[in-house]
Amino acid sequence: QVQLVESGGGSVQAGGSLRLSCADSGRTISSYATGWFRQAPGKEREFGAAISRSGSTFYGDSVKGRFTISRDNAKNTVYLQMNSLKPEDTAVYYCAARWRQGVVGSMASWDYWGQGTQVTVSP
Repeated sequence: QVQLVESGGGSVQAGGSLRLSCADSGRTISSYATGWFRQAPGKEREFGAAISRSGSTFYGDSVKGRFTISRDNAKNTVYLQMNSLKPEDTAVYYCAARWRQGVVGSMASWDYWGQGTQVTVSP
């Protein structure tokens, strides 16, 4: 069973960096695709980034060029390195997992979700 746990959230000033982690205590994280979504207050959950089983990466337009997703198979963990953070990046960030195909940026394509971690970027 997939059990996703996010960590690494916190508060940072604009222009700063944070690295989020998504660990799976239930299964081998490289056996499925892993993604990061975020949800700001009053807004819909938004796709951020994803990494496929083969290691291909995908990014949403709002984070492209600033965020990097990666995977450490030995640690069974997926990371989201977030640089050049902006106040509009403030949100709860969720890790997601799936085995099936589908539109990578659609929430409906993802089967498992973590509990989320808060990221707050101040001006």
